[in-house]
Amino acid sequence: MHSAFLGEFMGTMILILLGDGVVAGVLLKRSKAEGSGWMVITTGWALAVMAGVFVAIACGSSDAHLNPAVTLGFAVSTGDFGKVGPYIAAQMAGAFVGATLVWLQYLPHWKETPDQGLKLAVFCTAPAIRNFVTNLISEIIGTFVLVFVVGAIFSKAVAAAGPAAGLGPYLVGALVWGIGLSLGGTTGYAINPARDLGPRLAHAALPIEGKGGSDWGYAIIPVIGPLIGGGLAGMVLRVIGI
Repeated sequence: MHSAFLGEFMGTMILILLGDGVVAGVLLKRSKAEGSGWMVITTGWALAVMAGVFVAIACGSSDAHLNPAVTLGFAVSTGDFGKVGPYIAAQMAGAFVGATLVWLQYLPHWKETPDQGLKLAVFCTAPAIRNFVTNLISEIIGTFVLVFVVGAIFSKAVAAAGPAAGLGPYLVGALVWGIGLSLGGTTGYAINPARDLGPRLAHAALPIEGKGGSDWGYAIIPVIGPLIGGGLAGMVLRVIGI
């Protein structure tokens, strides 16, 4: 049963279940975690990435990308685009299912939360200051850092320095935590098209109590920004030989 497709699907599902789950806990009314803030959200997302990477590897994806921007970045870096289509399909499906599970987990809390914006924020990102150009730049920079540093973490030079086997998922989780704390305040650091678009589609499709629109006017930013950033990082990785 193990396969790369299953690994990307299951890993992304866990990523979104735990990542969107921590946002739901912080934002939705009458949750025990309500109001606990940005530090809790960024920490929860970091641990979600770590868990998702472990699950993806265990289920058959040694790459454990969980992110179309990472998949594209490493395709550009290596020149091998064969995994791009299947991986992105698995990641999108996993993100949709993970978001659906968050809806089920917090089922009584949607009715208790009157703010439609908070409900949408559980599923997808929105900018602190809405500006197409600056929001796009933020997503490009954040995703460039993600893909470039992941490339560095798993580079031959770093491996030769002797990190313990199995340390990679913890390091990637710490990286995402750092990106959230340092760069996430502008757009909510989607840095992953599947992380944003899959749950946004779930928000549109699910019978969420009292929901509003899914903000499709902004939805292109957390898709194209990360893809551009990931592609640029892949080019740099290839040029400098990491």
